[in-house]
Amino acid sequence: MAKRFETKLIHSVKKNNLPIRSKVTPIYQTSAFTFENLEDLEGYFQGEGNYLYSRTGNPNPDELGQMVAAIEGAPAGIATSSGLSAILAGILSVAKSGDHVVAADDVYGGSFHLLYEELTQLGIETTFVSFADLEQVEKAIQSNTKLLYTESITNPFLRVENLSEVVELAKRKGLVTVVDNTFATPYHCNPYGIGVELVVHSATKYIGGHSDVTAGVVVGREDLVAKARAKVTNLGANVSPFEAWLTTRGLKTLAVRMRVQSENARKLADALSNNPNIARVYYPFEEETTGFGAMVSVELAKTLDVSQFFKSLGWVKLVPTLAGVETTVSHPLKTSHRALPPEAQKALGITNELVRISVGIEHYEDIISVFEQAIENSLR
Repeated sequence: MAKRFETKLIHSVKKNNLPIRSKVTPIYQTSAFTFENLEDLEGYFQGEGNYLYSRTGNPNPDELGQMVAAIEGAPAGIATSSGLSAILAGILSVAKSGDHVVAADDVYGGSFHLLYEELTQLGIETTFVSFADLEQVEKAIQSNTKLLYTESITNPFLRVENLSEVVELAKRKGLVTVVDNTFATPYHCNPYGIGVELVVHSATKYIGGHSDVTAGVVVGREDLVAKARAKVTNLGANVSPFEAWLTTRGLKTLAVRMRVQSENARKLADALSNNPNIARVYYPFEEETTGFGAMVSVELAKTLDVSQFFKSLGWVKLVPTLAGVETTVSHPLKTSHRALPPEAQKALGITNELVRISVGIEHYEDIISVFEQAIENSLR
């Protein structure tokens, strides 16, 4: 097996042995699979067959889960219907009613809501603290705490988590670590190799890469992924065969996309850092050896009209998501972090002036130019 990321990305999954040797895995767009007789059917339940019903398993979702696991360096993986369902399955593979989670307070708004609202109704309580200070994390751990939850690069402030220290604390306390690696992607970071037991992705974003699918992936320890698979099956959180096939197709170009998008993002971040009408740029400038990532967040100065700024972006679309090949922007206060309590928004700095930029593969000079022009057009 080739060891370099780009080659592993393309050749990581064993090709099927069907009589018809197609270059690309076919789309198994079927709700169920047939059996020759009752003995054949019984063989499936005895572990002699692979597929019964697409909710319980299908070659396309399986290929997606296996590919992401391979490039993450993990032994097992499973595809799900969305990033949030991947997070849910991962957490439920570890925690149950009566258990407790310690989570970073600066995670994606949808993850915050899942932990803060939905899992509370299932009897799983969460304490949110700053993972920038692991003393706070350790103080938040209770006797019924089962896992630590954070992101490798946080959304939207792009804080790079010190995963080695988080893992060391978790292991010392006998806890499982679950990390959302969506922003960094396996191209920039492999949390499983650092000791993280479960890694989750919104495959809707960089894994798929073309803004045309909704999917998620959980990879990691085999026993935990097996439990996550059971949750996905029993809660109906499976991804469709066609969505999985599209996501797998997009995944094959992850390396070339992320290389260009990350380089463009760094150049945009540098340019905006020197603009007097940008109050602050959030970008992991110090991560030069491992890559920068393709997201940039900025706080607009009070000299700018926020509404006019968004209207002046020309070909850069305002969207509630990220990671396509085209450059887009979002407004966290009104979209991704809208559901956070006002006090949490204020504490984190989710303000009206905060803009999250997903940098695409266009020429970097054109990207910089469109933002500089929007800033000029929105001066009060």
